[in-house]
Amino acid sequence: MTIDKISEILKAEVCYCGERLDAEVHSACGSDLMSDVLAFVKDQSVLLTGLVNPQVIRTAEMMDMICIVFVRGKQPDEGLLALARDRDITVLSTPYRMYTACGMLYAAGLTGKE
Repeated sequence: MTIDKISEILKAEVCYCGERLDAEVHSACGSDLMSDVLAFVKDQSVLLTGLVNPQVIRTAEMMDMICIVFVRGKQPDEGLLALARDRDITVLSTPYRMYTACGMLYAAGLTGKE
């Protein structure tokens, strides 16, 4: 699945994309606890979260994630977008709650990879 398709499924606003909208992703995870992402998430391409702070970008970078989806309509500020640009991490914002957004992506074929 491409990031562009994720954006379409989640009716997401593209906050920053660089040249990655056509990038293929094969897995996703949802969490507001970056410590859990660091401890338990492996080989995930997309992070769905309601936490909007610089630690999210840094965590995604450490875990080689290429896309962050902020849920519940949360909007990143310019500082966060600058970090994402520097690290070439696509940033989306969806109006859906995390549970709904994760379910929609799973139903569309994007798994969480065990």
